[in-house]
Amino acid sequence: MNRRLTWFFLAAGLAPAAAPTPGPANQSPAPSNRPPAVEQGATAPAAGPAPGPAPGRDPAQSNQSPAHSDQSKPDLGAMESAIAADPESLRTASEYRQAVIRAREYDRAIAFFEKLVADRPQSANAWLNFGYAYVDKIPAAGSISQVILANNALTRFSKSIELRKSWLALYTRGNSYLYWPKIFGRAPLGVADLEEAMALARSGPRKNVYARNYVALGDAYWKTERPAKARATWEEGAKLFPGEPQLKARLARAGNAEALEAYISDQLDPNKRVDTDLRPLWEGP
Repeated sequence: MNRRLTWFFLAAGLAPAAAPTPGPANQSPAPSNRPPAVEQGATAPAAGPAPGPAPGRDPAQSNQSPAHSDQSKPDLGAMESAIAADPESLRTASEYRQAVIRAREYDRAIAFFEKLVADRPQSANAWLNFGYAYVDKIPAAGSISQVILANNALTRFSKSIELRKSWLALYTRGNSYLYWPKIFGRAPLGVADLEEAMALARSGPRKNVYARNYVALGDAYWKTERPAKARATWEEGAKLFPGEPQLKARLARAGNAEALEAYISDQLDPNKRVDTDLRPLWEGP
């Protein structure tokens, strides 16, 4: 069944019973060149703000020999202990989730964050990373499971925002809404979150990662039938961040609605992995 149709039927309560989620060995996640989830976390609803992985390569795949992989395998238990000691650390949790993706231990990460938020329910960043853990699993899941994972991620992002309205959480949830087909009417929710995130970004020092906000907000306007506002948003972003390739790509197609629609749809393809690596938050200016 076409994946977008599956989303529609599931949301309408017409989908068949969920089949077992394919294991990582049976289905390799497809990479995406789109910047996140927290870029753009899940169908995947969310995306972190990091740039996408190198074309044609997924962080869950490796060319290393089994022996070398065993030697370099991260100690997930030790990383979990570090996160439990400081659940607000975005860096520690992000590094852990990237290690989980490489090891394809998605269910372990979800179970870990579920226990973490039970123990530390007031940690906004723990809830945020809990949502990312669901996003990270989406490319490895079947069509029906993807919808469930996407909804679970949105719920966790919302809980994080209830606790603290951070730029990252608002951007992430707003961007996540854009992965849903237009028929579900979630793009206006994305506009609201991304506009609020933009207001926070403009209230402080400029950071390169905020270029993602201009990309996503323009996409949100495009998906809500406001092409002029979408273009103006991308143009404003391009003036502030002239090196951002995703802004350039959209503006290069702005004169051709069909080409632009195809490009944005491809970038928001739920079958491509959303890069939820948060390193640009502390590595970039």
